[in-house]
Amino acid sequence: MRVSVALFTADLRVHDNPVLSAALKDAERVVPLFVVDTGIHRTGFAVPNRAAFLADSLADLDAALRARGGRLVVRAGDVVDETCRVAAETGAGAVHIAAGVSRYAARREDRLRARLSGDGRELRVHDASLTVVPPGALTPAGKDHFAVFTPYFRRWEDFSVRRVLRAPDAVRVPDVRSADLPSAKSVAPGATSPGLPTGGETEARRRLRAWLSGPLAAYEDQHDDLAADATSRLSPYVHFGCLSPTELLHRARAQDNPGAHAFVRQLAWRDFHHQVLAARPDAADHDYRPRHDHWRHATKEIEAWREGRTGYPVVDAAMRQLRHEGWMPGRARLLTASFLTKTLYVDWRVGARHFLDLLVDGDIANNQLNWQWTAGTGTDTRPNRVLNPLIQARRFDPHGEYVRRWLPEPEDYPAPIVDLAEAADRFGRARARARALPAGNG
Repeated sequence: MRVSVALFTADLRVHDNPVLSAALKDAERVVPLFVVDTGIHRTGFAVPNRAAFLADSLADLDAALRARGGRLVVRAGDVVDETCRVAAETGAGAVHIAAGVSRYAARREDRLRARLSGDGRELRVHDASLTVVPPGALTPAGKDHFAVFTPYFRRWEDFSVRRVLRAPDAVRVPDVRSADLPSAKSVAPGATSPGLPTGGETEARRRLRAWLSGPLAAYEDQHDDLAADATSRLSPYVHFGCLSPTELLHRARAQDNPGAHAFVRQLAWRDFHHQVLAARPDAADHDYRPRHDHWRHATKEIEAWREGRTGYPVVDAAMRQLRHEGWMPGRARLLTASFLTKTLYVDWRVGARHFLDLLVDGDIANNQLNWQWTAGTGTDTRPNRVLNPLIQARRFDPHGEYVRRWLPEPEDYPAPIVDLAEAADRFGRARARARALPAGNG
């Protein structure tokens, strides 16, 4: 009897799951395995909001597998050690896993391959599971990745995307020990945001049906309207793999309207950032394009930004939404990031860390590279643009509805912590000095 292991990572679903589908084709019995990775604590990536969403998603995945005659096998510890242990206990000939793009995922994959090979087993990596287009599948002439989005998007649109895979009818699991499903607090103790969404594929597919049934059509016109709350809110489900980005693409394209086209473009941005990080893993914490910035260490201003007390209502409303929901719409992320990095001239890594501490969809590729894009150290072709929060508010919250939703105490509201004109001048002078540096200086 052949046995294979389907090692779940950021693909916590049964629909359109290349890892699970390949493992089921490979063997009569499959171990659907999730390892609660104790090593992730050393990366600072295990935080309460994502731990709660993960616990929901694993419970939902287990229920979906049980409905098909199987179950989720859970272990805790080092992913490589526990996976190899399960493979040995069940006599599995192969382990299937989705390809990741971070340094952590790449090292995990290398270690797994070496250990399994030494035991006479095989690691099979599936590169079309976490993104629509696999990182590295599209490259410009003579380079290993695209550094500008527009030419990448032109190629991305013409890529032959794989078909959507059906959820399995049955999953037969060999006799193997499993730990209990983890609770949120066992993964990352601490308080969660009170407005955190429920995780899991069941909730993801409910939200997807609602999104496709009407709101998607208005996405092009309304996605930046802060008061309208007109974005999909599907990003946490895509981050944890409760929804397949490939299925999202096919179902959005089937709508064939301007809103769907604009939404598809966001899926391409996600893939773009993944291919950048796959080629340049150091961009997770180093400038992709160094600007020789001498960032300010403005402790009180940073704390005011984190708490949503900068004196600029649209910035503060967004930061309070982040704390309450563990989520913000894209426009709010851009304007708060610009305020920190360009108006306050604070290192983008400070903001990226705060976002990762709270965002339920916190993703190394998208979070870090979007922060760099906004800070002007990433792939933005206009690295010195500054988003004025007053202009942003007039454009994207003209009637103040979004601000009133998140700032209920106008009588106790603080004065602005910085003058916008002075801040813009400070940023412009800093970048001008940096441009004047001789090559190689920093």
